[in-house]
Amino acid sequence: MAEIRPFKALRFNTDKAGAIGELVCPPYDIISEEQRIAYLQRNPHNIIRLELPKGEHPYEEAGETLQRWLSEGILQQDEQEGLYIYEEEFTVNGLHTKFKGCIVRVKLEEFSKGVVLPHEETLSKAKEDRFNLMKATDCNFSQIYSLYMDPAHTITQQLDQLSEDAPVHELTDNDGVTHRLWIVTDKQAITAICEAFADKKLYIADGHHRYETALNYRNYCREQHKGNGGEDYVMMMLVDMEHPGLVVLPTHRLVRDLPSFDKEKLLEGCKAYFEVSEEPDIQTAEARLKTLYEAGKKAFAFYCGGEGYALLTLKDEHILAELLPEKSAASQGLDVTVLHTLVLEKIFGIDAENMARQINLTYVKQFEDAVAAVQNGKAQCAFILNPTKVTEIRDVAAAGEKMPQKSTYFYPKLITGLVMNRF
Repeated sequence: MAEIRPFKALRFNTDKAGAIGELVCPPYDIISEEQRIAYLQRNPHNIIRLELPKGEHPYEEAGETLQRWLSEGILQQDEQEGLYIYEEEFTVNGLHTKFKGCIVRVKLEEFSKGVVLPHEETLSKAKEDRFNLMKATDCNFSQIYSLYMDPAHTITQQLDQLSEDAPVHELTDNDGVTHRLWIVTDKQAITAICEAFADKKLYIADGHHRYETALNYRNYCREQHKGNGGEDYVMMMLVDMEHPGLVVLPTHRLVRDLPSFDKEKLLEGCKAYFEVSEEPDIQTAEARLKTLYEAGKKAFAFYCGGEGYALLTLKDEHILAELLPEKSAASQGLDVTVLHTLVLEKIFGIDAENMARQINLTYVKQFEDAVAAVQNGKAQCAFILNPTKVTEIRDVAAAGEKMPQKSTYFYPKLITGLVMNRF
């Protein structure tokens, strides 16, 4: 099963680079150009210069910057191999919680081997970008986020024991999330944790593009007869799938620019599959959906502007088995599958390719943003969703299937720049 190893991480030398809070940033794919500039204005050594390079020859410049920072001592490689325990503490929807995992090297395996399992589709453009950056730098600047099953939670208990002392780094980011890092170099402790993963499968939570890119990079190195074996591994953050601090948020759907958009026609079409209830106040949508979510129901809020909305609750879940017999029960039961199949495809005529290319569909994380997009005319309507359950992610991946894009949003994102993996 999963083969994990300690490694000598590349880390910022804060004596030369500056305070760690000025050097890290969120994942590259959620950073706007204005934010990128702001990070560099605060500290020109921010990891964003390597992770999201810009300019006429961005990848080459990232490679040159990396070499310069190494020679100047801005970045230093740890002298001892270690495991890196990472914790995030945060508040979301009024809940204060935290989760902890370990950052390690994981041996790359083809998905077909069933050791590392994906759950979402990916876009080729994003993989090309990451591949070009990896070729130019021979480095992982951010970790892939993966989950594992451990019913006895022994690994988490080990990590808690190994992180009882003060962390090496602690910082609070702009979103109020506190990040902590501990380094474990005790060989006996490292061996115990590595051995604990020998019978584990890993389920990718976030970072599908980066994992597929790592596979492509490994294959490229083999074809070019380069590398020293480090390219056979990729940096991952591993977290217990049943950790009480794990939070998955929904990703809402906005429909725009449909030439034949008809609210009443949609609602009439939905009555074949859904109980349709007209509700007076859109601000009650999340609470109503949560109640149905906890009762195991499949439901969505359909909003077209104004004060009210329509609550759509699926009548019979067996309809998906009839319409998608080639899919597993896990895939058939997903909220996003229900919405995409019965509403977006069947009634609106938005097919999978349209969704992937976002021709008539936009994805937003925040409920307020979804409502505002309809109210200001940027979208014709919004579908407010419940989050995907972690167990659903596991079951779809175990069935060898993938969810539609933007099916999951693990919160908070892992910060970039605390540790890096140099091949």
